[in-house]
Amino acid sequence: MKIMILGGNGFIGSRLVYFLSSKCEVCSMDKYPPSVEIENVHYIVGDYFDTDFLRNVLSDVDVVIYSIGLLNPTNSKDNYRVGYEKEMSQLLTLCQMMLERKQKLIFISSGGTVYGNQEKDILDEDSPTFPINHYGGVKLCMENVIRIFALQMGMRACIARISNPYGEGQDYHKGVGFIDAVIRKALLGEEIEVWGDGEIKRDYIYIDDVCNMLYALCNYEGSQIIFNISTGVGTTQNQVLAIVSQQIGTISVKYVPARSIDVKSNILCNERICSICDIQPIELHEGIKKYINYLANK
Repeated sequence: MKIMILGGNGFIGSRLVYFLSSKCEVCSMDKYPPSVEIENVHYIVGDYFDTDFLRNVLSDVDVVIYSIGLLNPTNSKDNYRVGYEKEMSQLLTLCQMMLERKQKLIFISSGGTVYGNQEKDILDEDSPTFPINHYGGVKLCMENVIRIFALQMGMRACIARISNPYGEGQDYHKGVGFIDAVIRKALLGEEIEVWGDGEIKRDYIYIDDVCNMLYALCNYEGSQIIFNISTGVGTTQNQVLAIVSQQIGTISVKYVPARSIDVKSNILCNERICSICDIQPIELHEGIKKYINYLANK
């Protein structure tokens, strides 16, 4: 199996490249070359939005993993047109290419934003979707395009709604990554800023578990299209702060007014993905310990 990762230099993309490099033939495409190259990986530098270029680089792959994102929850309020106009338009082109070649698409969506605020404690793939920011709105629109291509036209596709990933390769300066920000600032003795009262609850999943689950989707040939990629366990920001404090020592925290773009609680049922991927996600305190050691060694 030959897998192409679009956006191979990003947080999820770069870890996927590393994870998959020992399992199959891997191509990584991004606008710029990676800072570090992995042996046996074919790196391609180019513009995903150049249709002729895209057609050429996808000519001989079996699976395409879409890990491109022009927006994040923070900047989507001002830059939403880029997502709806540019990213949506090129997705139509990509789907048409993949349909013609009978290739499979794995689309990395945002389980943390497409569901919005809900009454249910744990959300499964059939829960209603009510995004409250344009980042989630764009992801849901792209999901619907892919879903219709799959259901009406027979395109092979899976949609991966990832909860809140953390771990090696993340950088909170890019607009996401609460755990990353807490650990980095704690190690440097800097003040940690929390939006709201710290009771926002999230389903944090270690990046290596994400990669395992995505690899299972590459091999999946069943009828389901949408999969939550998650642990099924919710943790508040205050609980994250307590875990980091136990492992690093006293940390400085400043609470500031909450943001309207943040969902109050987001915990995703992972029964569907676990039915095709035999994995027990790493518990949060162990994952945080592992990530602290990684950053400290760096």
